[in-house]
Order: sequence, then C-alpha cells, then structure tokens
Amino acid sequence: MNKIKIGHVLNSIGGVDVSLRLILENIDDKVFDNFVIHGQKDTSNVYLNRSVNPIKDYKIPILRDISIINDIKSIIQTVKIFRKEKPDIIHAHSAKGGLIARVASIFYPIKVLHTPQAYSYLSTSNGIKRWLILVIERILKRVNSILVASSNSELERGIREVGYKKENTELFDNSILPIENTKEKIKYPVNWPEDYICTVGRPSYQKNIEMMVEVIKIIKEQIPSIHLVLMGVGEYYPNLYKVQKLIEAYNLATNITLVKWIDREEIFKIISKSKLYISTARYEGLPYAIIESLALSKAFVVTDCDGNKDLVSNEFNGYVIKNNNSMDMAEKIISLYKNETVRKKMEQNSYELFTKNFDLRTNIEKIEYIYLKYAHIIRK
Repeated sequence: MNKIKIGHVLNSIGGVDVSLRLILENIDDKVFDNFVIHGQKDTSNVYLNRSVNPIKDYKIPILRDISIINDIKSIIQTVKIFRKEKPDIIHAHSAKGGLIARVASIFYPIKVLHTPQAYSYLSTSNGIKRWLILVIERILKRVNSILVASSNSELERGIREVGYKKENTELFDNSILPIENTKEKIKYPVNWPEDYICTVGRPSYQKNIEMMVEVIKIIKEQIPSIHLVLMGVGEYYPNLYKVQKLIEAYNLATNITLVKWIDREEIFKIISKSKLYISTARYEGLPYAIIESLALSKAFVVTDCDGNKDLVSNEFNGYVIKNNNSMDMAEKIISLYKNETVRKKMEQNSYELFTKNFDLRTNIEKIEYIYLKYAHIIRK
C-alpha cells in the first residue's frame, strides 16, 4: 500500500505548533507521509517524523490575525501546493489554518479535517465581531469540512453553535508523552521564593491575566508572601502593558514574576516545583499547559471554560470556579495552598487522569485511525 499523504496547514505558534509536532513525531511514518504549510515568520524549527527525518514544509504569508491581502495570497499558494503534492487528506490546525485550507479546497476538492484548538469567535467580547466570525465558521463547515475536536467541550460547541452534524465530527484529545527529568536544577535564573504557584499564558483576552492579578491582590491580604510565576509572556502579548500597569497599581511587583518564552523543559521544571497551577482563561481548546501539569502531578484552581473543565474536575484534582469570580478563585487557592493533605490527594488524581486519558503513547492510534478513515473515503 502506498503511504497516505497528509497535508497540514497552520500558523505554527504556541500550542498549535506543539500539537502538530507531537502528531508528526509519533504517527507511523511507514504508513503516513506528511508535509506542512505554515507561516513565513512563525517557526524556524524543522519538522521531524518518528524516524527523526525532516518533513517537507512550505512557507506562505499566513498570519494569526485577519489580513485580506495575505490571506488571499496564502489561499492561492496553498492551492498550488495541493496540486503539486496531491495529498489524500488535509489536516488544518487553528482557526486561520482552517480558513486557508477550506477555502483552498474549493479549488482543489479534498476533505479537510479541522482542529480549531479553540474557536476564534470566542476570542472577542465584541458582539458584532463575534457573530461575524461565527457566521464564517458556519459557512466554512459546509466546505469539505470534518471537525476533529481537541476536547469534548470543543466537540459539543462545534455541534451546538457552529452547526456540525454529529456524523461529521471526530474527537482527538490533545495528548503528550510522559514528562521526565524535571528534578534537574532550573537553568532559568530563579528570583522568586521556594513556595510559589504558577501558570503559563500570554497576556491576552483569552488568558485573562488581569483577573489573575486581581486574584493575587486578594490572596496577598492573607498570605503576604504569595508569589505567582507567569510563563509564556514573550510569544504573543497584546495585553502585556495593561497587566504591567495593574501589577504596579496593586503594588505586586514582588509577588508576580513575568517569564518570557523559554524552553518547554524549563517550563516543566518550574511547574513541577510549584505548589499548584492556576488558569483564568476565558476559553481554551484543550490546553497543553494543563495536560503537562497533569503529567507533573499538580493540583489546580481554574476557570470553568472549555478545555479547563475537560481536564480539571471540581474537588477531584482541583477546583473549578466561574469566570471572573476573583474572590472565589482566591479563596480556593488559599485553601489548597495551606492544605497539604488535600493538595497531595489531588496531585495523585491528576497523574492518574493523565495516564488514563492523555498519554500520547496510547492516544496516537486514535488520530491514525481518523486519518485512515477519511483517506479511505476519499479513495472511493
């Protein structure tokens, strides 16, 4: 049997980049042949397959934000690449990857598996803009599109709000390999106390870091030494200045450390040595930072958005609170921070949940099955 050729289309940054690389480096390269179409400025790192051989990649002017001229150029170039490579199926990652690939599939008819990694219409509080983006998603879902959701919450939202028929959906939970070697010394210069809590999240509307600062302000009244290590600040940070001004206004400079983008291995070590992990996100797909924290046996306090609530069960491996309820989040963090017995039990539950549901060594077969399924349909 000839290898099944899969084309991947995306703007390869952040969790979307992590997701693609984990798939490429773990699916059976004796069965699948991959190529990648991505942005000119998103990543310079080579894509590798399971045999650690480089994967062919094409760079196009695809950007995270809407850019009519660049988007049209990207669609035209993507069609040309499809015609050259003649893939069996396409896997589009993120909202922009989904837009480019599905419009391109009008001119080169092919099935597009779309993994939103959090729908983009959730990324704005502007009602008109949100409605418009949702309308675009509802139109594009009709264009050779199969939803491959990264979480059960994303799957349900795709059916309920975007309008996918259930038979045109699949579920492949974001998954990772077990994490090792976190006991080594942190190379990043540590200037925070031994007892700290942590998170990974760029200052943006999605991550709602302003709420996190509010929470630390409240906690400081009971735990003056409370310290938050916020990682991932340097990747995409539209709200950084606002967060910095809030930290200054609340006199929290000694209570919050902002860490720019660093190697994942360093992030793992920082998470593993923390007391607990928190998230104030307004929306997620299935956040890798929380999956990684599950694998590192962490307890959590998180908001109840899509993705978070798929990974954290209230009073099982953490606490899940309503979005923007800063007081409730602060109280839950204080409780977990002080109660080692409860925290240790939740840590154990987190690791067991990871092993059961989010270990890529087991789950990789699920995405392989999805690829085989839709490549077979195309060949009929």
